Amino acid sequence: MAARAIGTAAVSFGLVSIPVKLFTTSESGHAISFNWLHTCGARVKQQYWCPRDERIAPREELVKGYEFQKGQYVTFSPDELRALEEAGSETIEISEFLPLEAVDPLYYEKAYYLGPDKGGDKPYRLLGEAMRRTRRAALARWAARGKQYLVLIRPFHDGLLMQQLRYADEVKSFDEVERGDAVVKPAELDLAVQLVEQISADAFHPERYEDAVKHRIEEAIRRKVEGEKAISVEPAAAPEAKIIDLMEALRASLGASAPAGPARKGPKRAEPAVAGKAKAKSRR
Repeated sequence: MAARAIGTAAVSFGLVSIPVKLFTTSESGHAISFNWLHTCGARVKQQYWCPRDERIAPREELVKGYEFQKGQYVTFSPDELRALEEAGSETIEISEFLPLEAVDPLYYEKAYYLGPDKGGDKPYRLLGEAMRRTRRAALARWAARGKQYLVLIRPFHDGLLMQQLRYADEVKSFDEVERGDAVVKPAELDLAVQLVEQISADAFHPERYEDAVKHRIEEAIRRKVEGEKAISVEPAAAPEAKIIDLMEALRASLGASAPAGPARKGPKRAEPAVAGKAKAKSRR
């Protein structure tokens, strides 16, 4: 079954306008959600309580406000808020083309597949091929749902993908994170590199990984639906003993992850103890 578009837009740069369709990249309905129920079995409803009047406040009496000081608000009517919203132009206006690796995935948010709309097949294909050849992506602005989004259009397989981005002021600085001042020894780095190379792969295969917790919850739901009242809960596994020595931990990890068959050989290097014995013999 062909995917259903969730919207349409036009990718614009220069005098070129490419009509496109937007498709969601995620499967809907795959997340498991629970509802709050009363002990009688009825699903409860959310209500708003006014602590000053000590009564339930109906929705028609509510207004939106912004707290500019503790306990002090400025309020906005629905018309005022609508006037502040960005008009949906259905245009994705490209500002510049960047190297594919220029935007860190830290800025990535939601993604959309882009497909050509009526009359857009050739310019859609042309833009994708041009970006593939130049290894660049398009940074653009997109106005939709009353907001203005910063997006990145990049080649994806033989088509295009649009990545919604965070703005700079939405991302915390890594400078706020303390990283310590530990010094890495060459021998430790050699072992770490060997461990990385030992369990490396050349391609990402997401189908090899599954959400074990989700499957466990689905199985519990199925058993409950079939009439089982109590679900046994296995105790959490006890934490393994900590290896304090870093070199010992790296060597243990190499041994635990070593594949069956002949091990991958790294570059030969003299052991410190052997080197010391050689020097002792030369002095004699």
